[in-house]
Amino acid sequence: MSALTRSLGALGAAALALSLGGCVSLFPKSDPAQLYRFDAAAPTAEQSAGRPGGQFGVVRGGGSFTRAASSDRILTVDGGEVAYVANSRWVAPAVTLFDEALAQAFDTNSGAARLISRGQTAKADYSLRVDVTRFEAVYDRGPKAAPLVVVSLRVALTRPDRTPAGSDLIEAQVRAGDNRVSAIVAAFDQAVGEALNGLVAWTNRTGAAPA
Repeated sequence: MSALTRSLGALGAAALALSLGGCVSLFPKSDPAQLYRFDAAAPTAEQSAGRPGGQFGVVRGGGSFTRAASSDRILTVDGGEVAYVANSRWVAPAVTLFDEALAQAFDTNSGAARLISRGQTAKADYSLRVDVTRFEAVYDRGPKAAPLVVVSLRVALTRPDRTPAGSDLIEAQVRAGDNRVSAIVAAFDQAVGEALNGLVAWTNRTGAAPA
């Protein structure tokens, strides 16, 4: 997975704040806050494996993104408390960046699956639904330790006659290198890449399977 592309200069020291139950005080040691984006990963050997002798078209058939993490704010979880990284945001809503990264992952895929636009639905062999159920940094070792970034996808592939071709849960977990904002967003970057690699590899395998 390529490194995060930084889009704006320093905006101030970052902290964690704003929980569902009230304010919390999780303060990672922070570099000056910046805006970040995550990129699509280069295809792996597994991701590139597909159906011999031809390609198949896949159209995005709906899906959802966990509401708490769908905005441009970086979501963290500490036990029952949900918080956001203050003064540090994605350059666009996370749901938008994820959709862009997903499209790029399929574009760089050398396997059989090809993501096509909704305007070309008639050419699609499958409809792909992707629900992002978790997109968060989890403080599972306490508020001062490096958190675990979790990206979870529920995916389903359906044929044009609406018969299911397969479904699965794809999850990537990456421990941040430190309790710093820069390390946390780098872990998000890696986790998104691993999850998307898994998604594309699964689509190639599932689409290649006999009906």
